[in-house]
Amino acid sequence: MAVDNLIPSGSEDLSGSSRSLSRTSLQCNSCDEEDNDSGTGILDEALSHHDPSASGQPSAAHHPYLSHRSLSKSNFEAEHKFVNAMFDHQHQQQQQQQQRLSTGSDIVDRNSWAQPSPSESHLSFSSMLLSSSPRVDSMTPRSILMSQKLQQAHADAVLPQMSPMTPVLNVDIQMMPPLALESQHQQPTVNDVGRHSSAIATKHGSSLTVNNASVSSVLDDEVVGRRLEKEIRKMMIKTHLTDEAPELAGMTEGPQELKRIGDALTRCMALRNKYMKLSLQREADNPRNSPAWNIYPPAPPPAWKNYHEPADSVNVEFDISKVDIPEADQCAFSMGEDGVYAVYESEEARAQGAQPVTNAPSIREFYMDLNYVLDTISDGPVKTWTYRRLRYLDARWQLYILMNEREETMQSKLVPHRDLYNVRKVDGHVHLASAMNQKHLLRFIKYKLKTEPDRPVIVRDGQTLSLRQVFESLNLTAYDLSIDTLDMHAHKGAYHRFDKFNLKYNPIGESRLREIFMKTDNFIDGEYFAQITKEVASDLEQSKYQMAEYRISIYGRSPDEWDKLAAWVVDHKIFSSNVRWLIQVPRLYNVYKAGGHVQNFEQVLENLFRPLFEVTRDPASHPKLHIFLQRVVGFDSVDDESKPERRMHKKYPLPRFWTSTENPPYTYYCYFTMANMATLNQWRLRRGFNTFVFRPHAGEAGDTEHLAAAFLAAQAINHGILLRKVPALQYLYYLQQIGLAMSPLSNNALFLVYERNPFNTYFQRGLNVALSTDDPLQFHFTKEPLMEEYSVAAQIWKYSSVDMCELAMNSVIQSGFEAEVKRHWIGREYLETGQTEVHKTNVPLCRLKYRSSTLEQEYAVIGQMTSGGC
Repeated sequence: MAVDNLIPSGSEDLSGSSRSLSRTSLQCNSCDEEDNDSGTGILDEALSHHDPSASGQPSAAHHPYLSHRSLSKSNFEAEHKFVNAMFDHQHQQQQQQQQRLSTGSDIVDRNSWAQPSPSESHLSFSSMLLSSSPRVDSMTPRSILMSQKLQQAHADAVLPQMSPMTPVLNVDIQMMPPLALESQHQQPTVNDVGRHSSAIATKHGSSLTVNNASVSSVLDDEVVGRRLEKEIRKMMIKTHLTDEAPELAGMTEGPQELKRIGDALTRCMALRNKYMKLSLQREADNPRNSPAWNIYPPAPPPAWKNYHEPADSVNVEFDISKVDIPEADQCAFSMGEDGVYAVYESEEARAQGAQPVTNAPSIREFYMDLNYVLDTISDGPVKTWTYRRLRYLDARWQLYILMNEREETMQSKLVPHRDLYNVRKVDGHVHLASAMNQKHLLRFIKYKLKTEPDRPVIVRDGQTLSLRQVFESLNLTAYDLSIDTLDMHAHKGAYHRFDKFNLKYNPIGESRLREIFMKTDNFIDGEYFAQITKEVASDLEQSKYQMAEYRISIYGRSPDEWDKLAAWVVDHKIFSSNVRWLIQVPRLYNVYKAGGHVQNFEQVLENLFRPLFEVTRDPASHPKLHIFLQRVVGFDSVDDESKPERRMHKKYPLPRFWTSTENPPYTYYCYFTMANMATLNQWRLRRGFNTFVFRPHAGEAGDTEHLAAAFLAAQAINHGILLRKVPALQYLYYLQQIGLAMSPLSNNALFLVYERNPFNTYFQRGLNVALSTDDPLQFHFTKEPLMEEYSVAAQIWKYSSVDMCELAMNSVIQSGFEAEVKRHWIGREYLETGQTEVHKTNVPLCRLKYRSSTLEQEYAVIGQMTSGGC
């Protein structure tokens, strides 16, 4: 291997990924400026994006979610002058020190440093900020001035390559990340400094004589740190964790074997890129991320239009008559024999057998690619090599956090206003039917029982029952109800019992109460469920910094499900700037078949996708559905993954011939969801409508084949705890930065105890993980379940504020909110460059730099392997 050091040195090996940091001036009101996104266009433009797999080399710039890790405009090779991101006043200190050296006014040895007191450094930095800020009105808040300065520092920062090979610079050691110092350079010792009887110059020009004891205290941490780094590097060579040459690291694979491993991993990533390109799931492909995207009702304006005039909180009342409904399209569509919809230029073209304007991979192609991925991740040398790389990532993280924890804390403290409570967090995996906590649901039921006892709410055995009659049949009154009576929390009895967990959705164990209070399609048209949903959304709006993407079900039993759901949302005006929707599709074909609702699997696909193609062709045919789809992010596939999947066929039949009562396998559902969504997205992109993504539940239980199918077909997944058993697939998820919305409290109740959850391991290695709640009704107790998830994780794994802010930033990256919204939340140039801003996310630049350099190093290693340069 050509990587010689534990920490890369920013050499030419990584120059392909090197970019210069943007010096664009940043402003607080970042959501108001137009971006340069060019991700919209007609179908031909969408299908002509650059394919990173075309060159045969792994690319670190074209897959989803990598951009936020790599400061894509940063320069990997350290410049001669290191400028700390938070302390741009170092320019002045360097110039003053150089002048003193040149004039000889003070005797300062280059290998001796003085560490100013924290109080002096803090005061000088604060005074510098205020003195160098632009002239503004004296009433301007100090936090605004700080934010202005930090934005400019963020734009002008030149981040050094964090490497032991970086030359020693004449700057203050307290402000310099330890890993930016040269390891092979002659390091100053206490004796060296003592011989000079160091006369250290202060900023006022006076000199301060330092004896051996004081210098020892200054240099003790640095000397110990370097010795510790040296010992760790020796230990890692002995335990085969480094990237030294095979004969040094104990690797048995020769150059040809390493090239085969690199080629296999590269091809797996190219296969995923192919499906992401065809299905238009990349973020830049979605028209909703263009500056021209408009949604009604619009999101409220920022809290501050400028520094002195707070903006009014404007909530536009929804009026369907004000919605602009586009005209119909001339294209025609039909489902082919393969179970995938196709779109044609016109009805005449379809009748004449012309080629469709949409394109989707065949089921044969998908299963061949899936088999290749499965063969790769089960290959012995691949598993061994990827396991070593994951171990290396573990050790690299431990070394980084040892050497930079103080620097991270210092930078984080200097960010005004932002902390864990004041950075945006998105709950990317939460089911609407359980979005409230038990106390909330209990209060709501009691309130309705007291205020509307005689309202007809359900029909049973041909008889209409009022709410009072329902509870009388249960021998209960409002006074009798309690949390224990509801019995909806998933206790120990639900562990590895998904059937018992599903029963917990029934209040008091009664399905009729679930139908009354937690269904959208019932006797009262889901009015109670709409009211409690609006209350939950109102809680999110009051918190301001918490958002959610609620999952709501479309079953595929009948074609009118979409219109009923859209009418429920629009008629009850369930619109919130803090809420977006995902459609979860339960894998319950066998239940529908046994109940006589469908005759074959093709009918399920028609019920799921035909209304979507109809509303895309003519939005006026389903106006409420068109309005609802503007807020829909994508699709989810849900059910018990632990169910055994028996392969009855050597070759799976097409959907119209799947008439068996057995349920199709997980991979079968994945393919037909992705393929039909691909043709739908291509047509919607051509019309300028928003496109959808696929985010299934995967890796919670069952076969690891689910994770391999999701690797090809899905933009992101939920759970993914089984990745801990497949090192090669976990490494691929890391390289592609596939989002994982994980719920450790949910896993703790169902499949995996909290202490064994791999979330912390994934996070330290650099996988794109975020915390989510899954089912607050079953797993949480407080009014803010997402904060409860963060607090438990912080207690168990001892997360710092920086760690939790990084998880919050990941949740925003994974979410389906519009790019203009994300610009305001995490960074002005987020979509174009992936560059986040510290004054918005509270994630220090050194942490972003570490994540970026580590990921790009892994791509460089694979690139060397595929080119035979190991």
